[in-house]
Amino acid sequence: MTTETILVPDLGGAENVDVIEVCVAVGDTIEAEQSLLVLESDKASMEVPAPKGGKVVALHVNEGDSLSEGSKILELELAGESDGDSDAESSVAAVQPEAPAVESVAEPAVQSEPVAAAAVSEQEVPVPDVGGSDAVEVIEVCVQVGDELAEGDSLVVLESDKASMEIPAPAAGKVVAVKLSEGDKVHTGDVIAIMAVETSAASAAAASEPASESPAPAPAPAPSHAPAVDAVSDTQIPDSDMPGIDVAGHAGPAARKLARQLGVDLTKVVSSGPRSRVTREDIRNYVQKVVQQVESGKTPVASGSGIPPIPEVDFAKFGEVEMVKLSKIAKVTVQNMSRSWLNVPHVTQFDDADITELEDFRKSMKAEAEQRGVKLTPLPFLMKAAAAALVKEPSFNVSLHADGEHKVQKKYVHIGMAVDTPNGLMVPVIRNVDQKSLWQLAEETAVMAAKARAGKLMPNDMQGGCFTISSLGAIGGNGFTPIVNAPEVAIMGVSKAQIKPVWNGSEFVPRQMLPLTVSYDHRAINGADCGRFFTYLVAMLSDIRKLLL
Repeated sequence: MTTETILVPDLGGAENVDVIEVCVAVGDTIEAEQSLLVLESDKASMEVPAPKGGKVVALHVNEGDSLSEGSKILELELAGESDGDSDAESSVAAVQPEAPAVESVAEPAVQSEPVAAAAVSEQEVPVPDVGGSDAVEVIEVCVQVGDELAEGDSLVVLESDKASMEIPAPAAGKVVAVKLSEGDKVHTGDVIAIMAVETSAASAAAASEPASESPAPAPAPAPSHAPAVDAVSDTQIPDSDMPGIDVAGHAGPAARKLARQLGVDLTKVVSSGPRSRVTREDIRNYVQKVVQQVESGKTPVASGSGIPPIPEVDFAKFGEVEMVKLSKIAKVTVQNMSRSWLNVPHVTQFDDADITELEDFRKSMKAEAEQRGVKLTPLPFLMKAAAAALVKEPSFNVSLHADGEHKVQKKYVHIGMAVDTPNGLMVPVIRNVDQKSLWQLAEETAVMAAKARAGKLMPNDMQGGCFTISSLGAIGGNGFTPIVNAPEVAIMGVSKAQIKPVWNGSEFVPRQMLPLTVSYDHRAINGADCGRFFTYLVAMLSDIRKLLL
């Protein structure tokens, strides 16, 4: 008899998924599609079906194990197959080397005919990977049924918490059906539309071949993985951004859905279910307890929750007004700034950097910059100096952990740059700034700024920053106090450079001075840390030769 190892199939990117039930035992005779295991990730419970029938001769998993794609489940002695069967398969394959795995007996001529003519097939166009964003909103549908599209034409415009993005057509064709409407919430893999696309007849036949149920001259070779998992009733419930890594595998989809509906942080709920799992009853008990505390006046005031709201004003009684709806990005910005201001104890320090030599050098490189097709602005110099200061003073390159017991010391240097766009302020992140040249930074900052203004940034483009630079540039001003972009712990504000008289020890000389401010989270950084960081950064800008050391 032939024995085959059954592996965990594709889990949609999930790793270390819990085994909550083993449905078979050694010695069991099972049929194709019979459930082998029930797995539960932080988003869904799912059954893993048997890819084919046979007898279980060895079991490699137990209830409570954590599995990933490719992990061994069991050894299956295939029903009705033997080594002789395998030899027969090899013989058939040798005689018919070009025959497909599944061949129609009823229409052999179709299988062997080398047709190259064009055919039209209907294809689903799914939502591509949107950088981890969940429940992305459809803000515009750009096509309708019957439209003829070229490859790259926009289908829909999506807007996440941080960016708007257009989804292009993957190929030229005709729109047969539109599956989304404006205002819908979608996830990666959801169907946008169905398109009629011209393909070769051979390709169309190959695409439809696996669906054939006609008998084949020999069984197809067994796949290395089992079929895709079948999700049970709650698999379509999207996960939330609830904090707490430890609880990720200890609450089922139904419990998580209830927690989201009630606004409950699962990390604060005492579990009573099997293997410390949080149940829906646990969540209800927690809510009941919180309500009792609130009504008794014993609940402590959370961050900012005791602040009286600004009273509503009827502005129309003073003159003509217009109600302008905030974009989703603008609303998220309001929330983020409020959260950072209320939770982060800000301190701001001021200084001026003498950039006279820096500006002379930058202007001297204008011709070379034009040859390279880039514009060498002060921003790359500011980024290089900030990166050097982050390496020199690592207390600035941290984030406070949500557990309140640790801080995360970062070993990479990614710097965000605030960009003013028609959709609001956006902060794309330039990665590994300490490892890049001025020319590389000049090119990359220009590209990212252009993407930001065009609304083409992806969520990943705005994640992972260690430090942010916000520049007013030519707008003017002698200084400002930027709000820390939490979970970062510091941000630098750059104002307009001016020629000022500076005492050199014997006389006043004109120098180009750049006003700088650094706001920081006083929980993570103290004044001495900032003094060292700021002094070093200013020194780098005042003598750019030091950046080479």
